[in-house]
Amino acid sequence: MQPHHDAIIIGAGAAGMFCAARAGQRGRRVLLIDHAETLGEKIRISGGGRCNFTNIHASPANFLSQNPHFCRSALARYTPGDFVKLVTAYRIGYHEKTLGQLFCDESSQQIIDMLLDECRRGKVELLHPASVVSVDKPDRFRVNTSRGEFTSDALVIATGGLSIPATGATGFGYDIAKQFDIPLVPTRAGLVPLALDAPELERYGMLSGVAFDTLAHAEPRDAKAKKQSTIVNFREAALLTHRGLSGPAVLQISSYWNAGDDVVFDLLGGRDANDWLAELRARRPVISSFAKALAEVVPQRLADAWANAHTSATARDKSLADWNKAELTSVACELNAWRLKPSGTLGYKKAEVTLGGVDTRSLSQQTMAAKSVAGLHFIGEVVDVTGWLGGYNFQWAWASAAACAESI
Repeated sequence: MQPHHDAIIIGAGAAGMFCAARAGQRGRRVLLIDHAETLGEKIRISGGGRCNFTNIHASPANFLSQNPHFCRSALARYTPGDFVKLVTAYRIGYHEKTLGQLFCDESSQQIIDMLLDECRRGKVELLHPASVVSVDKPDRFRVNTSRGEFTSDALVIATGGLSIPATGATGFGYDIAKQFDIPLVPTRAGLVPLALDAPELERYGMLSGVAFDTLAHAEPRDAKAKKQSTIVNFREAALLTHRGLSGPAVLQISSYWNAGDDVVFDLLGGRDANDWLAELRARRPVISSFAKALAEVVPQRLADAWANAHTSATARDKSLADWNKAELTSVACELNAWRLKPSGTLGYKKAEVTLGGVDTRSLSQQTMAAKSVAGLHFIGEVVDVTGWLGGYNFQWAWASAAACAESI
């Protein structure tokens, strides 16, 4: 193994392998280093083992960042269609599940094998398992590892974030950024289940396992914060658990949720509750109870518990046709805006991604290179660009890796 390379890439996840492969196929001498015995663990477990490898609708609007325009260039230059062409060339069967999400027909391992084969085609030297002991740059980059010292003209950090530590996730990339005085945006767990406190769990905890379709968003309670916040609605399924809230809708809004915010569910999916109640009241034969009516739009167990929590005893015991205006108005508001206040998230252990990271204002959006340190690049999850649930974060991995690889 040669001690000097055109580029050393640390982190053999989705972004790291893809960057190494593309740079190698451009004729660059690339060394790819990872501390894991088994490569691509996050790829392997993604999408229930079938890897939601991209989303055909991916656009800058599907990503969060303190610098929201940063991702535009990379996403425009390497699109979901480009990655699909590669998958197709390897004859990997895939299908669209919902909302543009593309999954392998068989196994996530097919994507890992494809990336490793692409690396072989680029004559990438792969060093793993190997721990990086230190990195410095007296003139060129010098990477000291548990298996020797190597130098390079370019150094690419593709070590990911803090999410799912069981896969080997660490804060190594952030440490390198700090070492070279690259600013960081504070990190937190994203695409993560939310916890409810004891009173809410006492009311709804027995519904663990109940899923329901909804229109959901996170919303600050403070009027000033609400005015300044970005309200993004997600029309997906939510799931009640023994610890709180999960499911696609909740994971999506968790990336927009801040401590103290409410989670707001529209149980009617955007339909005006007053109109819905008016139709029910006019129906013949008359519906005997509100819980029975609500069970037409949410599971019966949830309908029973929700009706018990949000209607008076007198309203509960009579048909909707006999409800007075106050009872109707109160329930209508709650149906379109059922508010719960989470006590927190379940943390990085259960999070699919890490929000925050290397401040993109310190990077070139064309090359992913640090503006203040020649040859130093950051790609993938370690950067302050976080996608929605549904293949968007993989697309950012491919796009940022491609942008970086073309510049090395």
